[in-house]
Amino acid sequence: MPIRLDPEGNEPAALFDFAGGFSGQRVLEIGCGDGRLTWLYADQAAHVVALDPNADDIALAIQNCPPHLRERVEFRTGTIQEYESPETFDLALLSWSL
Repeated sequence: MPIRLDPEGNEPAALFDFAGGFSGQRVLEIGCGDGRLTWLYADQAAHVVALDPNADDIALAIQNCPPHLRERVEFRTGTIQEYESPETFDLALLSWSL
């Protein structure tokens, strides 16, 4: 039998409860990996900058990005320590990053 991760949907429920909604928010996601979590909320956010130090994961996230999110989600390879931008964000996420 294949392993099913979070079949009850607890992770997205906790994420939305914690964040209080993503509607219109500018989100910085630290440690986005292959975008698994990004796809759960990005359609509600105004803009997402998703960072991960693993270039292979970022390449996979870009490849798997749903077409309707390509204008809204910006994937970048790097760490938060290296990230420099004049942008401001309404919300920063760290999931499975520590």
